[in-house]
Amino acid sequence: MSDSERKNYQVMNYNGRPEPCAECPFLNTPKMRSAFTLARLRQFADNGEFPCHKTASESEEGFVANEKSVACAGMLIFNEKRERPNQMMRVSERLGFYDRSKLNMKANVR
Repeated sequence: MSDSERKNYQVMNYNGRPEPCAECPFLNTPKMRSAFTLARLRQFADNGEFPCHKTASESEEGFVANEKSVACAGMLIFNEKRERPNQMMRVSERLGFYDRSKLNMKANVR
């Protein structure tokens, strides 16, 4: 499938960042552990598309993916560490939009 054909199907880039940004809610830092419970992170991670807040648009509902959005690397790593990729990760991988081997699995993610 060519890149132009992929753009017709792809909603969000799943190969955008190999590791989370410094403000990622999935980081294993005291600040993020106190701000986000594991249960809340699971809600984010199981939801399907979870864009990196640095590439998303802000709306009344929170951050939403746009045409320039990339998936949150922290969410991808969080799910991969648990061997629980969500449906969008699995579909994106099958279509060639996502390659988990590009993630930094040593990143400080819960």
